[in-house]
Amino acid sequence: MQTQLRGIHSTVLISPDSPTVMIGERLNPTGRKAFSTELQAGDLSRVARDAASQVAAGAAVLDVNVGAVGVDEVAVLPRAVQIVQDTVDVPVSIDSPDPAALVAALKVVKGRPLINSLNAEEKKLHELMPIVAEYGAVAIALCMPDGGIPSTVEGRLAAAEQILEAAERCGVSADSLLFDPLATTISTDHRSGLLTLEVTRELRRQFGVNITVGASNASHGMPERETLNLVFMTQLIVAGVNAPICNPNKIALAVRAADLMLGRDEDGLSYIRAYRALEKLKAQTPSPVS
Repeated sequence: MQTQLRGIHSTVLISPDSPTVMIGERLNPTGRKAFSTELQAGDLSRVARDAASQVAAGAAVLDVNVGAVGVDEVAVLPRAVQIVQDTVDVPVSIDSPDPAALVAALKVVKGRPLINSLNAEEKKLHELMPIVAEYGAVAIALCMPDGGIPSTVEGRLAAAEQILEAAERCGVSADSLLFDPLATTISTDHRSGLLTLEVTRELRRQFGVNITVGASNASHGMPERETLNLVFMTQLIVAGVNAPICNPNKIALAVRAADLMLGRDEDGLSYIRAYRALEKLKAQTPSPVS
């Protein structure tokens, strides 16, 4: 199954046997106090810098989220999307729980974007699946029904099946969905990572769909989060995740290493390019990317 996203002139293809597509997560105020404060003050200057940095590090798609306290997402999200597309030619992932903000951004976006996200809750499906259909977008589909995140593989797969059925009713094909098996914190359940991996494998085996995940969610509350994120990311790629939401400035080399070891990188050229790009970024950025 092949999922296609488009920027202004660029095209990104996501499929099981292709190299991993990184969706850059850094344009998000969650956990970023400085960015949150800037958004509240109407300052979007960081957007262009972070967009360029993530693409230089290997992101092929950029998630755009402006959901800080007091920010009018309907007004600000389209502005942020426009800045990203004026800065880099990659597809965008429009990230908001507000349908009105999503539609406002979809009206200005160029190409074929992602919508982040919907789930199997009846209200969400009713509100968002018609938007996906109307705009011909691709949607991230969380394996979550009414009542919260299931604690079993079967519960999450049942949610995925509900989403597929709702998509079919709206004329949205399975290749217009990226399924998220949901990474939850290992600090509260040491088996949660194993569950995410099992769901990932079953999504691929039973439905043949393309798969995303926010891998860093698993490490919240633990020391040395970067180590956990690197290890978990490589495990997820082996299990079937092929479009993770991640920080490419931190994790791109591990992603390309996983592709290389899985035979998806002829002569190791992508790995070498990623190494050189990250070394160049380090030389340009004396302090860590924040």
